[in-house]
Amino acid sequence: MLHARLSNPLAALCAILAGGVAALGFEPWNLVPLTVLGIAVLTALVDTAPSVRAAAKRGWLFGAGHFAAGLTWIATAFTFQAKMPAGLGWVAVIGLAMFLAIYVALAAALARGFAKGPLGRVLILAAAWMLAEWLRGWVLSGFAWNPLGAAWVDVPGVRQMAQYGGALALSGITVLLGGGLWLMARPGALRRERLVGVGVAAAVLVMGLAGTGLDRPQYDPDGPVVFLVQPNIGQDVKYSEGAGQRHLQVYLDLTRSALGAAAADRDAGALVLWSESSVPYAVEEDPEARALLASVLGPRDLLLFGGVAVIRDKGGEVTALTNSLFVIDASGRLLGRYDKAHLVPLGEYVPARPLMARLGLTRLTPGDVDFAAGPGPRTLALPGFPSVGVQICYEIIFPGAVVDPGDRPAWIANISNDAWFGASGPPQHLAQARLRAIEEGLPVARATPTGISAMIDAGGNVVVSHPAGTQGVVSSALPPALAPTVFARWGHGVTLGFGLLLVCVGVWVDRRRG
Repeated sequence: MLHARLSNPLAALCAILAGGVAALGFEPWNLVPLTVLGIAVLTALVDTAPSVRAAAKRGWLFGAGHFAAGLTWIATAFTFQAKMPAGLGWVAVIGLAMFLAIYVALAAALARGFAKGPLGRVLILAAAWMLAEWLRGWVLSGFAWNPLGAAWVDVPGVRQMAQYGGALALSGITVLLGGGLWLMARPGALRRERLVGVGVAAAVLVMGLAGTGLDRPQYDPDGPVVFLVQPNIGQDVKYSEGAGQRHLQVYLDLTRSALGAAAADRDAGALVLWSESSVPYAVEEDPEARALLASVLGPRDLLLFGGVAVIRDKGGEVTALTNSLFVIDASGRLLGRYDKAHLVPLGEYVPARPLMARLGLTRLTPGDVDFAAGPGPRTLALPGFPSVGVQICYEIIFPGAVVDPGDRPAWIANISNDAWFGASGPPQHLAQARLRAIEEGLPVARATPTGISAMIDAGGNVVVSHPAGTQGVVSSALPPALAPTVFARWGHGVTLGFGLLLVCVGVWVDRRRG
């Protein structure tokens, strides 16, 4: 392991490499032990740092390597906008990684500054990491992608701890586990420190065993059938001339075929879920478009699809759009609408538009009219079916902000366009949707144009899915919702309590050591 006299250049190199290695626990690699090992190296770097400033620098370098390795898919998004300068995607990846690394630097500085000994630093680093991830989720609109706890999404049992403390608590547990490795391996470690390291590892094992019962797939054979339509329409062809109608026809044909083939096997109506931006028309202003959509539905079927709503001023001029999910029945009536609330900077609106225009930066999506934000999570009533909460695209990555707490839905529809996200983005997006299912105790249905479309039960299990880069329709009975989880009832309150406990124990340990 690392020695206290590790030279500055070597410490910097170790920090960057450890950060990159820690990202290999995320999808699509799923090498969770490497995430724990990377955190162990970070803990060692913080513990052996000669000053708070040095610890912050090492934390920042770790974070830069970590986020750069985990967010490479962002570069792909910039390749679909001809107006963007060539190579800007990789500049964006590095720039974003350097910014997000500030949160890791903060956690490292707090651990080094407020604790005097190795054990105290491990405990406070875990608490500070949770604080840093919470801040990352809302500062400057927030970017909560890939919390450290997402590495556990394919580990049965352990992932179920998200029912209690959410993804942030899982992140704290990961830091404790990595810190425990450092305590066991640290040269000159006290016996009690090594025992704590063993104890943390044992606690994670116990949590895993205790949570395995919660991992049983949830299934309701009498639940309504949900069809997830995946047309495999890539972003490179989405905005070509005349593409809108052609692509809509693919959705219509796939839906008509799937509903027709299943007609003999179902007595009740079905729910059909299309992806974000699947319909190129302003359906509220276009009765012919509504009739076309309704034409593929049976008498009791409902279609949930992504489209835009138009906001006009008193003179009829378009002032904004909304990125929305609509619900339509077989008669062509619109039964509900949800407007995306958490918009993507440069993707759906341009902050400081005049300045950005002078720099040659525009939205990643075509058009000069910005999207307007909706009011936030809301539940839509679906006649004849369980009520639904809606999350559009990356709204699903924000823990504690995906359902209306005053009107809890029976399931969550997450429509997205992951065609932007390259190879690693879609499985990472799916992993975070699975965490939201566990946290809220609700099934999540995902529909994306190129994958990964999936039905997720309330325990985070993928019931059915359609592979990325393929065309087709998958269907599943809607899994049942569980009773509201601890996290659903208390949100980040449990994480706050966990963090405060770690800080208190860390301070107490330091005082005893002194």
